[in-house]
Amino acid sequence: MRKNVLLLETIADEALAVLREHVNVFTGYNEADLKGVLDREDIHAIITRGKGLINEPLMAACPQLQVAARCGVGLDNVDVAAATARKVMVINAPGSNAATIAEHTLALMLMLMRNMYESVAQVKQDNWAWRNQYAGDELNGKTLGILGMGNIGKRVARLGEAFGMEVLYWSKSAGDVPYPFASMEEVLQRSDVVSLHLPFNKETDRLLGAAQLAVLKPGALLINTARGALVDHAALLQALNEKRIGGYAADVLPDEPPVQSRNLVHHPRVMVTPHSGSLTAATYRQICLLTVNNVVAALTGNNPDPNSIFNRHALL
Repeated sequence: MRKNVLLLETIADEALAVLREHVNVFTGYNEADLKGVLDREDIHAIITRGKGLINEPLMAACPQLQVAARCGVGLDNVDVAAATARKVMVINAPGSNAATIAEHTLALMLMLMRNMYESVAQVKQDNWAWRNQYAGDELNGKTLGILGMGNIGKRVARLGEAFGMEVLYWSKSAGDVPYPFASMEEVLQRSDVVSLHLPFNKETDRLLGAAQLAVLKPGALLINTARGALVDHAALLQALNEKRIGGYAADVLPDEPPVQSRNLVHHPRVMVTPHSGSLTAATYRQICLLTVNNVVAALTGNNPDPNSIFNRHALL
């Protein structure tokens, strides 16, 4: 008997084709469609990307649910605790976005350090004379401080090193990496550029507040391609207005699209991209295929990659 899979968001065409080859696929992209599917079908797996919520009420409406999956790494939109309590396997795609997020991080770093965004905008306005007042610097010779030395942090460190930067880091624990481990305070004090690569949880919620931002080297740049809520935005805006830090570049916000964050987004020394770091063609395809193949394996009696099962130890 073919199992039923519910998609809360679109996925890559190739991944959708794999799903349809092995299971029945239903879509619930809006509330009306979702209710219609749940009223008619028994759902065995739910797949989302970054916005569709796999929460307790949805799982309760699917008594035969076996798998809750996200085409991505972070699981902010999946209630892992509720899934585990129901013995539902939680599948994600760990490490799949490391290369592309690291590239995006360096792109933001370069643009902010060299003031590229404003330079391009001025030339598009036919203001070639902007070069006479241009102010920017280079990464070579600067100190890069990384908070969180996971898969992405390691790649950013290697890229920074290739640009001639001195790298140091703080993480929950010291790792087997060729860079000096330091306290978070020391990383903030010494770094010309600080890049965030931490998960969001109770411990990291607004990890960088007024006290931490005050420790930053004057004129330092802050880069965030992890989670918007790692930074206290009110404290950040104040630090920017007081010119205590040089600038902020991010691919993430605590509110997406920005409402409360609009003042920050429009600040002249802030650059924000629309959470697009993982949306390159290659990575989008890879993340979707990896997730779908593991979901199909779980539903058809085969073995998913154990590293893709986020709550595997809790289900033993």
